[in-house]
Amino acid sequence: MLPDLRLLLLATDYPRQALDAQAMARIMDDPLYWVFCWASGQVLAEFIFENPALVADRRVLDFGCGSGVVAIAAALAGAAEVIACDIDPLALEATAINAQLNGVSLTLSDDYHAVTGAVDLITVADVLYDRENLPWLAEFVQRSPAVLVADSRVKDFDFPPYQLIDRRESCTLPDLDESAEFRTVSIYRAEKQKLTD
Repeated sequence: MLPDLRLLLLATDYPRQALDAQAMARIMDDPLYWVFCWASGQVLAEFIFENPALVADRRVLDFGCGSGVVAIAAALAGAAEVIACDIDPLALEATAINAQLNGVSLTLSDDYHAVTGAVDLITVADVLYDRENLPWLAEFVQRSPAVLVADSRVKDFDFPPYQLIDRRESCTLPDLDESAEFRTVSIYRAEKQKLTD
């Protein structure tokens, strides 16, 4: 979906045999989310490329950056600064490598709360797979005048002031052959002015 953006990801010919219990436990204890470009990240990056005014000359914080796809798209689309935030140090390392591949500079942070100063836009893709992350939605609208969320997992998304603005089809790369229901990605936007209407 993103011919102008390059990422180092898990090879498409990765081993697909059944894993023994020990190997499965290691993966579950330390999932390497950043080796994939998840469907929602691709869709949000594409949306930013199509709407560069959303990020142009703005300070953007990409929450749960993973491989860095959305952060890199924002930088390529003209953001003044992009802060790629993830609690996984390997995700930040992957994001740094992918940013270098694309010739952009990002600020990296492993702590959302440690980022100081005003943020003009928060971007969020593929972090609502765990319903325990839903309270972040309220925190984002308190922190920033604008928030963009891309998600394919929450089917009953009803979190005012977030409003559905787009819906697109995509898949994770390399393709995990996920259920068709996870290939439909919704984009939601919340803006401060909507909070006072």
